[in-house]
Amino acid sequence: MTRPDSATIRLQSPCPETTAAIAEHMATHCPDAAVVYLEGDLGAGKSVFARAFLQALGVSGSIKSPTYTLIESYAIPDGRDAVHMDLYRIADPDELDYLALDGIFERLRVMLVEWPQRGAGWLPAADVTVALAMEGEGRTLDVRANSERGDKWLQSLGSGHSCATKI
Repeated sequence: MTRPDSATIRLQSPCPETTAAIAEHMATHCPDAAVVYLEGDLGAGKSVFARAFLQALGVSGSIKSPTYTLIESYAIPDGRDAVHMDLYRIADPDELDYLALDGIFERLRVMLVEWPQRGAGWLPAADVTVALAMEGEGRTLDVRANSERGDKWLQSLGSGHSCATKI
């Protein structure tokens, strides 16, 4: 849920490498137990963003898209877990009941959720929402804070990217 006073930063990404760099920058400032919703149409760059974010946290090896498994959990070097969910294939939010999400929160470093609207009512609230949209050959990323933790996170990002504008 968006708060009326939520901060939003708009970023322009002319290529997947820039989207990855933005994700890496966000990961280096990520607060503990953060929840990030990734919104956007098919092909908007959600998976590119998620892979780069996870790699920046220290996930090594293959980072599989959870399109069919719905959820992938990765141990990161600090001893906690990074969770990546892709809810594109679920038909009803009640299907998330079978994933036993309760057990993942005690070791959670970050949860990245693609297609979060499909899990409405079952997911924890997002600290930050990253809305990716295709714009010509590139992408626009609107990074919006949804919590006090999200506000602090966006403030710590500042205008770390020259293509950032506060909207």
